[in-house]
Amino acid sequence: MFRKSLVIIMLLALVLTACTPARSEKQVVPESAPSEMFAGAPPSADVYQPSEGARAIQQQAGAISGVENPVERLVIRNANLSIVVKDPAEAMDQIISMAEGMGGFVVNSNLYQRRLPNGNLVLEGNVTVRVPALKLNEAMGQIKGLVDNPQTDILSENISGQDVTAEYTDLKSRLRNLEDAAEQLRKIMETATKTEDVLQVLNELRSVTEQIEVLKGQIKYYEESAAMSAISVNIQAQETVAPISVGGWKPEGVARDAIQALIDAYQTIASAVIWAVLFCLPIALPIGLVIFFIVRGFMRWRKRRKSDSSAAVAEKSE
Repeated sequence: MFRKSLVIIMLLALVLTACTPARSEKQVVPESAPSEMFAGAPPSADVYQPSEGARAIQQQAGAISGVENPVERLVIRNANLSIVVKDPAEAMDQIISMAEGMGGFVVNSNLYQRRLPNGNLVLEGNVTVRVPALKLNEAMGQIKGLVDNPQTDILSENISGQDVTAEYTDLKSRLRNLEDAAEQLRKIMETATKTEDVLQVLNELRSVTEQIEVLKGQIKYYEESAAMSAISVNIQAQETVAPISVGGWKPEGVARDAIQALIDAYQTIASAVIWAVLFCLPIALPIGLVIFFIVRGFMRWRKRRKSDSSAAVAEKSE
């Protein structure tokens, strides 16, 4: 009997010893973590693998450091040009046709009249077009080909570039992470049983979806801006920059500037006189008359009072 009891005790001890490690292995997940959060999660072997967003960040980090998978630079190139032509309207039409022929489009255009100091009306305009970034130099060359003399009729030219690779890469990484989070939230919502949990996950999913749409809009803006370069052209008529003619002689440099400044000074003086006569004088005249009569009445009253005081003193002395 004693031997049978001893055997049973030894068997129980072995069973308890074998069960102890199994219990410790099951306690991998913290007790504080709610079971609903892992209802739609993949097996434990996949939980600890890096997600797609994490792998993308690692690849981009290695690319930026130059280790592997170099990232293609994303540069936004724009240009500004100011030219002088014989016919601004015709030049604007040619620029628009050129942009559309290259697969671009017109952003805005404006054609207007300007009155010169000599009273003549001339056309001026400005137009902004977008052309494929790879054809920016070709488009600039065609626009500059519209002038008669490139040395004098091209007033200004500027091409600027903005490297947005870092911002673009960051947006793409954030987008992947948010898309991963949205997918996990959808899986959790499918397995949730409580109404409160479903509503909470739905609100969080809605917030993540809004952030995804914002990031997609920013990414699209960068991609379109880098793919299509903007060219802003200011078009002037040759008559607007023609030198002043005085008796057949065309002064240049300082003499031209001095004559133009003198004309502007006379115009300013004439304008001031016109304003003084037509605007200031009708207002100032009644006010001045009122002030004049008030001062004159005060002086008369003071003089009369002084004379009365002198007469009173004279009577007392007698």
